[in-house]
Amino acid sequence: MTVHGRCDPPFAQVREEFEANLAHRGEVGASVCVIVDGEVAVDLWGGQAAPDRPWAEDTIGHVWSCTKGATALCAHVLASRGDLDLDAPVIRYWPEYGVRGKGGTLVRHLLAHQAGLPALREPPPPGAFYDGKLMAGRLAEQEPYWEPGTRHGYHALTFGYLVGEVVRRVSGRSLGTFFREEVAEPLGLDFWLGLPEELEGRIAPTVPADPPQAPASFYLKAFGDPASVQAAVLAHEGGYMAAGESDSRAAHASEIGAVGGITHARGLAGMYRPLSLGGGGLVSREHLALMALTASAGTDAVLLAPTHFALGFVKAVDNRHLPAPDSEGALLTETAFGHVGMGGSIGFCDPAARLAFGYTMNKQGAGLGVNPRGQALVDAVYRALGHRQAYGGIWYAP
Repeated sequence: MTVHGRCDPPFAQVREEFEANLAHRGEVGASVCVIVDGEVAVDLWGGQAAPDRPWAEDTIGHVWSCTKGATALCAHVLASRGDLDLDAPVIRYWPEYGVRGKGGTLVRHLLAHQAGLPALREPPPPGAFYDGKLMAGRLAEQEPYWEPGTRHGYHALTFGYLVGEVVRRVSGRSLGTFFREEVAEPLGLDFWLGLPEELEGRIAPTVPADPPQAPASFYLKAFGDPASVQAAVLAHEGGYMAAGESDSRAAHASEIGAVGGITHARGLAGMYRPLSLGGGGLVSREHLALMALTASAGTDAVLLAPTHFALGFVKAVDNRHLPAPDSEGALLTETAFGHVGMGGSIGFCDPAARLAFGYTMNKQGAGLGVNPRGQALVDAVYRALGHRQAYGGIWYAP
């Protein structure tokens, strides 16, 4: 398949790996963007957006949990301005939240997946995931699965309603509106939380992953124990995860702050570009340092594999010692932070390397982290920058 775009000579291996993804690793259509020192070094796209349509320069797609990075950034913009205290109780901004053992929940617990609300306890009505106020209200009324702050477990689908409601209450604007007005428009990003209908024709529909030889521990628990929190994550989502539903117009139009973002690699890398340069007017340099700090780590109470989070962002984690597909993590540097999307998309920044990166695709992988396609691109970037990968999977500066 023909690869289009530009690639500066020092990053030639990124293009080689991108071509290898399309030729040998099952890639259908994808884009990758690398920004170093604020300048675009790689901007490539190729493959098929749909069976009858090639992936074009302006093709956009569903980036799933990469959206969490955008949602977290909105909260951090408010915090950096002094409008939001991350160490304050949630009830300072959202009084209704403080029932059934949640009165001591801090804003940072929401961002660090420590709130104890990774799923609804009861199924919501069909289509409820498109109503952010309804979902936030349901979560506010609910008893947590664990005492907030005592453990962490991935809030795969609820993160956006929790953090997004705090953003709404502090700013007076919906999450999608705040992101558009404070992040996407000022940065000139083609990145949407609530896609305008006139852009529907540019979307590359999701291609489901091939069935894995062995499912991840999360799925084994979800399908083996109907009473588990893992089963609730999958079953109590109002139909959003049904085949084809996430590619519906209703899904694209909604502001689903955990998984609903639509963009391309250029949009993901562009969002992280200011952060790679010390804050870039979005947050202060001092607050940027806080954003990169570890907030929760260890065995995830929901995913049942090790995860490593900053306040709203994924940090480097090496799970290669685990059986596939639990073996997928994110092999980055210790200074990097960003977010992975279901199926393998990823956007992140590495302020120490002055690097911003984005990778999106339509054919999903079966694991829960960065799969070999995305990791090959990340590895090629770090090699081009002179980094080395030491024991433990973490990349180190030369």
